[in-house]
Amino acid sequence: MQMLLNRRVIITGAGSGIGKAIVERFLQEGAKVLAVVRKPEQIEAFLANEKFCYVIGDVNDYATNQSAVNTAIERWGGLDAMVANAGVWDFFKKLQKMSPQELEDGFEQIMSTNVRAVLMAAHASYAALEESRGCFITTGSNACFRPGGGGPLYTASKYALRGVVAQLALDFAPNVRVCGVAPGATDTPIGGTDALNQTGKSMNKDRERLESMGKHIPLGRVSSPEEHTDLYVMLASAKGARYVTGTIVVSDGGLSAGQ
Repeated sequence: MQMLLNRRVIITGAGSGIGKAIVERFLQEGAKVLAVVRKPEQIEAFLANEKFCYVIGDVNDYATNQSAVNTAIERWGGLDAMVANAGVWDFFKKLQKMSPQELEDGFEQIMSTNVRAVLMAAHASYAALEESRGCFITTGSNACFRPGGGGPLYTASKYALRGVVAQLALDFAPNVRVCGVAPGATDTPIGGTDALNQTGKSMNKDRERLESMGKHIPLGRVSSPEEHTDLYVMLASAKGARYVTGTIVVSDGGLSAGQ
């Protein structure tokens, strides 16, 4: 049984990592998926699927978010779920290791992608989601709840995102549910910002770092992107989580159990 049959969904940050895994899984579950990506070559594997389309753009621009919503409505007549998944990391950059300019620009860029872009996605999609009584889902992190998942800029952005989910759940109720998924350490190419000189870096290039992360996780390893997709399916389905809103579901291999 396909859990998302004909559900109309937008997924941002869909070109790699968790976002790409969500696209693949949602298509398998029968959803109609619009991916927001920076480069068309990132989603070539899905182009033959008649239930797939895409928008090229930067989620930090409101116009990209509005274009995605408009395209979904034009193509499918509405929208059932918006998955604001795009994000950037800071590679544990310590505050005392930043220059004043890095602090200023890094804060702006990380908060823009990890928080402001989520708010823009929510703003652009709200009317369509209210009409369909749909849901808004964002990708958090174990750093929404505990330090150690990144440096202070990343952690600040994810704690802020936790507040965004809680407040939007109140503001969008009763017709639109607002939830999140909080992955722990994941084998994903999430990158950094140019403000912190990290645009050429990706989390899973450093295999030694990933192995070290895995040793601190009760399940004994970091996750694959695909292992988080069950939760997105549940939250986006018409029947799987009808009474769930205002919460971020943790998928961290038991890391938070030690708190």
